[in-house]
Amino acid sequence: MPSVPRPALFELVSTRLRSSPVTALLGPRQSGKTTLARQVLAEAGRGERFDLEDPRDLARLREPMTALEGLRGLVVIDEVQRAPDLFPVLRVLADRRPLPARFLVLGSASPELLRQSSESLAGRIRFVELPGFTLAEVGAPHMRRRLLRGGFPPAYLAANDTLSLGWREDFIRTFIERDVPALGQHIRVPANLRRLWTMLAHRHGQVWNGAALAAGLGESYPTLKRHVDLLTGALVVRQLPPWLPNLEKRLVKSPKVFIRDSGLLHALIGIRTFRDLEGHPSLGASWEGLVLEELLARVSDRELAFWSTHAGAELDFVWRRGRHLIGFEAKWRDAPVMTKSMHIAMADLGLEALYVVYPGPKRYTITRRVEALPLADLPSVLPARK
Repeated sequence: MPSVPRPALFELVSTRLRSSPVTALLGPRQSGKTTLARQVLAEAGRGERFDLEDPRDLARLREPMTALEGLRGLVVIDEVQRAPDLFPVLRVLADRRPLPARFLVLGSASPELLRQSSESLAGRIRFVELPGFTLAEVGAPHMRRRLLRGGFPPAYLAANDTLSLGWREDFIRTFIERDVPALGQHIRVPANLRRLWTMLAHRHGQVWNGAALAAGLGESYPTLKRHVDLLTGALVVRQLPPWLPNLEKRLVKSPKVFIRDSGLLHALIGIRTFRDLEGHPSLGASWEGLVLEELLARVSDRELAFWSTHAGAELDFVWRRGRHLIGFEAKWRDAPVMTKSMHIAMADLGLEALYVVYPGPKRYTITRRVEALPLADLPSVLPARK
């Protein structure tokens, strides 16, 4: 299978390792964490790797202090969420001076899900979230393939769409049967988690309505919320918060919910080919989700939100850049134009600029401070990832 080089992520992880004794590289299973870690380890030239899905490595770490204390260089620990008792040991090892080894830990859960285990590493650990392949990595000519198949390397790089879909369907099944229990989460009826994930896919990009979902699933609201938070913490669902400036207008205050990977989204709602997608009512929402992930590959999720009023005015994304606000709209159109919602958002939020991200090839001005922006040009208006 061919590969896609990821030099920016390689440099980001290397920079984190130089500045922190412990770096956590986070992403779902088969998102490319292990491949990237092996490249970083090879560049380091000295070190050791443990895979906690390998019984032999688990046995080596039954006495973690004994196993790790004498190591030098870079130590990689894969699937660290399987051994939360390692974190207190890493704290002791990270405080040694001089520091003989740095640690790169790989996990399939968000910082929030790991936090109860990693609190002892406060001030000693930096997190890097591994996104799917970005358009900058695969190239603008492959935009439709990236949208349809998603950003997981095996799905994107598959020989054809059928094999890609098969991999994604297997991922969904294995995630529920194996990955969720491995995170220490007990789901009383696993089939309900699949149903919930599918229902969220059909509501991809919509404002959270937990009461309606709970009624549809026949679950209590607390159980439903726990399961959605589990999918969020396992890095397969994203909850985008609302932008709530101090305005008199009544604003939507619930988050929007997205399936993080467009390929998994399409597998969940039964889209097999790009022709299917072009004729599907979810095309616009799917495009919005891809634009969101491209944004978050470069800006912090703490700086990004959506804006919506109860009167119906909406803006897909608001990015806080220092003292200024930048707006982004995602439109699957050949030639986007100004809308009433954009006019309202510009006036109410005082946007410095508004970019309408569309699938076309040319950047052009729509009106003052509003531009149509090809997805491939999005990095030109965003900072380099730090």
